[in-house]
Amino acid sequence: MTEPVRWGVLGVAAIATKKVIPAMQQAQNCVIHGIASRDGDRAAEAAAQLGIPRHYGSYQALLDDPEIEAVYIPLPNNLHAEWTLRAAAAGKHVLCEKPLAMSSEEAVKMVTACADAGVMLMEAFMYRHHPSWVRARELVAEGRIGELKAIQGIFAYNNTDPANIRNVVELGGGALMDIGCYPINVARMMFGGEPSDVQAAIHRDPVFQTDVLTSAVLTFGSGQTSFVCSTQLEPDQRIHLLGSEGRLLVEVPFNIPPDQPTRLIHTAGGNPPMSPGIEVFHVPAADQYRIQGELFATSIREGVPQPTPPEDAIANMRVIEQVFAAGER
Repeated sequence: MTEPVRWGVLGVAAIATKKVIPAMQQAQNCVIHGIASRDGDRAAEAAAQLGIPRHYGSYQALLDDPEIEAVYIPLPNNLHAEWTLRAAAAGKHVLCEKPLAMSSEEAVKMVTACADAGVMLMEAFMYRHHPSWVRARELVAEGRIGELKAIQGIFAYNNTDPANIRNVVELGGGALMDIGCYPINVARMMFGGEPSDVQAAIHRDPVFQTDVLTSAVLTFGSGQTSFVCSTQLEPDQRIHLLGSEGRLLVEVPFNIPPDQPTRLIHTAGGNPPMSPGIEVFHVPAADQYRIQGELFATSIREGVPQPTPPEDAIANMRVIEQVFAAGER
C-alpha cells in the first residue's frame, strides 16, 4: 500500500478544525501529521481534540518540519500568498483555501513559485469534486438540457459581526471574495472558458466598507451567467443550469453536507409552468473535503496533474477583479 501523504495545517480556523481535518482523517491516502497556530496553546488544544501527533507555535515551525509533505492553508485571504510562497520555499505541496490570493498578480506569483519549487498547488474549491457536481456535468454533457445557455446563481448568508474576517476589507473580506467566487467558478467550469464581458452592481456596507451585496452578469459567447452574492441576506444557495431543451437545479451547490444525500432536479417538457416534466436525481451522501484531499494526495503520490490546475485560480481571480471594476465604475 502506498504511504499516505503527511499533511500539516497552517492555522486553527473553524473550516479546518470542523470540516477539512476530520474529513481528510477519513482518507486512506492522507494523514494529518501536524497543526500550527501563532498561539501555541491553541495549536496544542486543536491537536489534542483532533488526535494530531504534532503541534507548533508558529507556521514557520511547521514548514521547517521535514516530515511534513503538504500543507493546507485556511488562513485569512490576505495571508494566502505569503504562506504559499513560504511553503513552496520549504518544498511543501499546497492546498490553499479560496480565493487563492488578494489579486491575480499575487496568484501569478504563487503559481510561479510553486512551479519553480517543483511542488503542487491547488485552490480548494471542494464542491467541484462532489458526486452531485460530477453528475451535473455529465447530464449537461449528455445533452439532457440541450445547449447550456444560461446559469443563475445565489449564494448568501447574514453576518454583521464587525470582528469577523469576512467583514474586514484589509483581510480580503466581503461577499465577492468569500462566496461570489463560487458562482464565478461554476460559470467558468460549465462554459469551459472565460467571460468576454462582465457587468456588475456592488453595494458596500457604510461601516465595514466590504461589499455586502454584489450582482453580476458574465457573458460567455452566446451564453450568460447571472448571480447574486451577499453577506447580509437570508442564507441560501442555489444554482440553475438553463438549457435550450431543459434545466437542471443543483439544490445544494456548495456547502454540501457530508452525511446527507442531495438532489439534482431536471425539468423538461410537460406543461410548464404548472405541471412541467420533472425527473429527480438522488446523489448519495459524500464528503467533498475528503474527496478533495484524496484526489490531491493521489496527484502528489502518483506525480499526475492535480484535479484543478493552479492556473484556474489565476483566471478566477481575474474575473473577480473584473466584477469589482465593473461594479464600481
